[in-house]
Order: sequence, then C-alpha cells, then structure tokens
Amino acid sequence: MVRVQNLTRADALSAVRNPLAFIAERWTPTSRTVQRAALAALVMAVVIVVTGGAVRLTGSGLGCPTWPKCTDDSLTATSAMGFHGAIEFGNRMLTYVLCAAVGWAIIAARSRKPWRRGLTRLGWAQFWIVMSNAVLGGIVVLVGLNPYTVAAHFLLSTALITVAALMWQRTREGDAAPRPLVGKSVQQLVWFLVVASVLLIAVGTVVTGAGPHAGDSSEVDRIPVGWENVAKLHAVLAWIVVTLTFALWFVLKAVDAPQGPLRRTRDLFLILLAQGVIGYVQYFTDLPEALVALHMLGSCLVWIGVLRVLLALRERPEAVADLPGPATTSALTRA
Repeated sequence: MVRVQNLTRADALSAVRNPLAFIAERWTPTSRTVQRAALAALVMAVVIVVTGGAVRLTGSGLGCPTWPKCTDDSLTATSAMGFHGAIEFGNRMLTYVLCAAVGWAIIAARSRKPWRRGLTRLGWAQFWIVMSNAVLGGIVVLVGLNPYTVAAHFLLSTALITVAALMWQRTREGDAAPRPLVGKSVQQLVWFLVVASVLLIAVGTVVTGAGPHAGDSSEVDRIPVGWENVAKLHAVLAWIVVTLTFALWFVLKAVDAPQGPLRRTRDLFLILLAQGVIGYVQYFTDLPEALVALHMLGSCLVWIGVLRVLLALRERPEAVADLPGPATTSALTRA
C-alpha cells in the first residue's frame, strides 16, 4: 500500500490560499485524463442545451416562477408544483453538474506537466460563461420567458460549446505555432462556411422565438414575425451551409489535402444531411416536441462539426526547445 503523506498546517494554509496550485503539486494527470476532462465539459455543454430545450418543449419554463429560488418561499421545487416544477428545477440542478465538469477540466489542465497556461485559460473561460448564462437564465425567468432573452440564452450556450470544443482540440495538440495544412483560398472558403453557420444558428433562434413552443402554458410574448417565413429563410441558409460543405470537400479532394480535414468535412456533411431531414420532417408535421428536441441536439452537433473542420486546417506539434547546433558546439570547444 502507498502511504498517504500527512497534511501539515503549512499544507493546509497553502491549499486555502491557492487550491489549484496545491493540487497541481501533488497530482500529475496523464494526457488522456486531460483530454477526457475537456471532452466531459463539452458533452455537458451539449447536454445542458438539450435539457434546456426539454424545459421549453414541456411547457416548464416557468415551472419555477422566480429566481434564484424556485418560489418566493422555497429554494427547491415542491410537490405542489408538479411535473413542470420538477423539470425546471432539475434543469437548474444540472448546472451544478456542468460546473463540476468544467471544474474538473480546469483542475486537470492546471495540474498537467508541463503546465500549459492556455489550456487553463480556456477552462476558466468556460466557467465564466456558465456563470453568466446562469444569471441570464434567471433573467429569462424573471421577465416571463421573453423570446429575445431566450435567444440570447441559447447563443451564450453556443459560445460555451465553442470554447469547450476548442479546449478539447487543444488538449490533443502541442503549443508550437500553428502550421496551415491547406492554402489560403481553402481557408477563406471555410470561413465563409463558419459565417453561414453562425447566421443559420442565429436565424434558428428567431424561428424558435416566433414559433408555437413558447416554453410555458401561459401567455408568453413571441417575436412578432411569421415563423413560417423565418423557417424558410432558415432552410435557405441550411442549404447554403450544405452547399459550402460539399464544395469544401470537393476542393480538398482536388488539392489532395491531408486526411484530417477531409474526414471532418465528410462528417459535417453527414450531420448536416441528418439535421436537414429532421428539420423538414418537423416543419411538415407541425413541430412535434420530440423532433424539435432532436433538432436542437443536431444544431449543437452541426456547430461542433463546423468548428472541427476549421480547427483541422492547421496542426500544432509539441514545442521543442532549441538545442545547440554544430556551430555552437564547436565554438564552445574552442572557448
């Protein structure tokens, strides 16, 4: 058995002053552990979006009618609040699971040897986005599910997914300067794809804000536009994204690009096709809740796919310290 080192008073004070440094001095995670921690944070970022969608689709958005408490007299949901209160309060509790996943990612990144400051910063960026979105979620409840605040809540969740995906990617790379794997014209095409995808997601929030799923059974304000017209614009943008993705795959094949960008572009194309099928089916079947929830999951996967394509356009090997060359060695010998 391994003997556990006694905790001295100095150790306790050090842990209180800087707990992350204290843990880092005593624990060195493997590279795989850091990668898994980053992936767990990304998965939970997606889960919180899907469960948030479930709150809205079940009409439980005001299941807890106030914030930060569930009611004026209770911090938690009560039996009298029924199904909707349990759903809304359960989603609030998942925020703590998300915080735990992000916290694990921060601790693992900080404890990695050698320490990579950039990874730790990406973890802390996730933490502050989660905190900001928790406050915004409370504002959403306090203003009675105003559709503009609901849209902002989703977009901030998308920002969390963006940072989490970037951190996951960086755990599998080194810190050397990025080296492009494709030419500038291909990079520009990918940025067009990124911009089109951002517009697709933004217009999707307008479809949600104008559509029939207000998030609660009471009278809730909607964005004053015809949701069917916005849905058609959303579909046009989706076809633009699909076309750009197919064009990118064709160009990558033509220039004999590395397999990494090709595989990720293929994966994105398949996700887009599945998402398109779900989108059209839900449109022609009057937006059933199950398909809308599946479409929200697809939206997260599409965005992650786009980010993975963008990040596959370069490589970042491990930074290697410069070693003395032959000329330097001979100079030292003469000296």
